[in-house]
Formats: sequence, C-alpha cells, structure tokens
Amino acid sequence: MLQQGLEKDRQSTQKNLHWARWLLTRGVESRGRILPVPPEERVDTQFWKIFFVWFSMNVNILSFSAGTLGPVVFGLGLREACLTILFFNLLCCIPPAYFTTWGPKLGMRQMVISRYSFGYYGVILPCILNLIGMTGFSVLNSILGGQALSSVTNGSLSWSVGIVIIVIIALLVSFCGYKVLNWYERIAWMPVVLSFVVALGVGGKHLSNPPAEPATARAVLNFASSLAGFMITYSPLSSDFTTYFHPSVSSWRLFIYSYLGFLSPVVTLQCLGAAVVVAVPSVPHWEAGYAGGNVGGLLEAMLHPVKGFGKFLTVLLSLSVAGNLAATFYSFSLNIQVFVPPLVIVPRYVFSILATAIVIPLAIVGATSFYEALTDFLGVIGYWASIFVAIILVEHLLFRKNNPNNYDVEHWNIPQRLPSGIAAIASAVMSFGLIVVPGMDQVWFVGPLAKTTGDIGFEAAFALSVILYIPFRALEIRLRKTL
Repeated sequence: MLQQGLEKDRQSTQKNLHWARWLLTRGVESRGRILPVPPEERVDTQFWKIFFVWFSMNVNILSFSAGTLGPVVFGLGLREACLTILFFNLLCCIPPAYFTTWGPKLGMRQMVISRYSFGYYGVILPCILNLIGMTGFSVLNSILGGQALSSVTNGSLSWSVGIVIIVIIALLVSFCGYKVLNWYERIAWMPVVLSFVVALGVGGKHLSNPPAEPATARAVLNFASSLAGFMITYSPLSSDFTTYFHPSVSSWRLFIYSYLGFLSPVVTLQCLGAAVVVAVPSVPHWEAGYAGGNVGGLLEAMLHPVKGFGKFLTVLLSLSVAGNLAATFYSFSLNIQVFVPPLVIVPRYVFSILATAIVIPLAIVGATSFYEALTDFLGVIGYWASIFVAIILVEHLLFRKNNPNNYDVEHWNIPQRLPSGIAAIASAVMSFGLIVVPGMDQVWFVGPLAKTTGDIGFEAAFALSVILYIPFRALEIRLRKTL
C-alpha cells in the first residue's frame, strides 16, 4: 500500500512538472518574483515602455465611464466636471508616477518596499486593502467589457457571457509575465484610440454644453474623491513594472514617462465621458443605448452610424479593458506572495487563475448595478490609498533621505531587521478614525464634517497621516536605534 501511494505521488509530481514545462515552452512566466531583482538582472534600457504600460491600462472604457460620474451622479455641468477632472488628476497622477522611479533603484516590488515602513507583518494590512482594490477595479472593467461585447450582438450574447470572455482573454495575457505584458501594452492602445476617435468623429456633432445647475462645493469634492480613488490606487503597484529597468535611468525621465502615461489618457477620456453623457438626453438613439447605465451600449450607439465597422470597433472597445485586467492580475499574484510569504513557491499563474475565479462571479452579480458599484467603490478606495501614499512618502523623503542606499535590500524578508510597523499602522488607523470617518460622504454614511463640506476624506487623511507618522516613526527609530 505504501509503495503504491509513493508511486502515485511520483506520477502526480511528474505530471505537474510536465504541465509546468509545457507552459514555460509557450512563454508563460511560472514564478513571479517578489524577491529583489539583483543589479545584474536589471538590464532593460527601453525606459519609454513604462509610458505605454500606464497609457494602455487607462485607455479603456473604465476611464470613459469615470468621467460620466460628474454629470450623472454628482449633477455637475460639463465645464465644472472637466475642470475637476483636469485639476485633481494633475495632482493625483504624481504619487503613482513618482513611485515608479523606485523600481530601478531598489529592484523591489512596491509592496515589498512598503515593508520598510509598515514592517514585515504590518504590511499585511495594506496588502489586503490593495487586493480588495485590484479585485474591485477588475470587476468594474469586466462589467464594462461584458456590456460592450453584449451590445454588439443586440443582447443575444448576455452580459455574463461577455464578462467571462473578457476575463479569460486578460487571464491568458497575464499568464505570460513581464515581457509579454510589456509587449501587449505597447500595442493594445492603438485600436482603442482609433475606436474612440471614430466614435468622436461620427458623434461629435451631437455634443453640446446644455445649461446646468450651479456647481456646489460638496458636489465637486465628492466627484474629486471618486477621481482620487481612480488614480491614487495605482501607487501600491507602481514599481512592480519597473524593477527590471537599468538603475542608471534618470528618475525625472522615468517620472515624466509615467506621469504622461497616466495623465493624458485619463483626462482625455474622462472629459470625453462627461461630454458624451451630458448630450445623451438630446440624442434618442444614444439614450436608448445608455438605458440602465449601459456604458458599452452608449458607445455602440455612438458608433452605430458606421454600421458593421462600428460593431467591430465596439468589440475593440470591449477588449480595451483586457490590458488593465492583465496587468492587475500580474500584480495580484505578487501581492498575495507578500501577504502570505510561504506562497512564493507557488507558480504565479495559479494566483492569476484565483483572481479570475473571484472576479467573474462578482462582476456577473454587480453588472446590474454598475453605477452604484462604481461610485461606492471609487469613493471608499481612495481613503486608504491616500493614507498609504502619505506614509510611504514620509518614510522615503524624510527618514531615508530620498536615498536608495538607506534601504538595506538584504533585509527585505527579515522581520527583526525591518521596522516594527507600529508607527505606520497607528498613523493609518488613527487617521481613518479621526478624519476619514467624519469627513466621508457616501450613500451609506455621511460624516459630521462632510455634511457641510462635502467629501474631504482623502485630502484630510493624507495630511493627518503625515502629521502623525513623523513623531511616531521618530520615536520608533529612537527606541530601536535603527531604521
């Protein structure tokens, strides 16, 4: 019996190894690395690629739909919505773009770098929140892709089937890892930009700026909170895509590539979304396509005048979310390995499959209430990301003097040699309790401050986190006598 059991285990192991080898021969990256990338492996000098990673991730229907929130949910006119989009994105694109510059210098993933402020065990909290955020964005992208794909078939293909198709395509791309992902992001934006240009070309004559109610500070701040949730949440995964870049790259150069990669598509498509949705009531065909908040149906209605070519372009737009999904699945697997370090031995594609299994049912359930899901999710997710950015920035700029040499990379997985994380966790929890809760303005809860000011949660959380973390961390360093 024992020999039979051992023989069965041996056959099972050989079968698994054969499966892994088969995947590797087809370009699948079997092991995503959270361990630091050594200098001799940081040899990629095509630094401009990072522009296309962020550009492709944001040239999609989700960016378009985020812009529609201003007029639809918060009652802003086109002018006020576009000014809010421009101003707050100019600010909110700075943190994720800046964090990308750390990858080549340190060779570490963003959540691994976070251990140098949150500690080995404390980083579990931001990891969990980041995983929730990535899952939420993946669900929203999947819903939009499924809606657009379904609209091409006039409903004969259900939203649910469309969602499954979109997510599976993204899964296949994410399987292949860093090199294939970079290649895919370099080309994925081209047909999407073409589709939006054609949609604007055939539907631009209908765009107008109808009179709107005067904008209130509360409406502007609430919309700004959603925009912040859309952009700042890239910060916890920024350096994941630059760890293989050569350390000699200019930080300014990498920052500018990343900043423009974030800013240009987001501002353009969010403003386009606001402009289109404002015009919907005056265009019956658009209004019919947009019924029930169907953003994919709205885009299909815009492209309807070019008939079959319009349907083809709508399919391309539905696939636009695949680039964002694939990159998110890639970072999802890395975050799980930071969250549960023993899982580093598990092939990375297993976690991508897990992400797919989570996203598909959530997207199918949430598809019938997309706008509620989008508004609630973006409003809440920005709070924790703002706190995270504040703590990481203070640690890097103040305590580590903006010097990569002050990060001992050898200690990345040694709990005793990393900060305890108490200062970071205490700052985060106190900021959330003292200012986020009183300052949040959500459908399900309005804090006492927000009743008069509007949603100031993410702005105030950033400021208070900075104020609290400086003395807490200074005390921690003094007591431990080490960074």
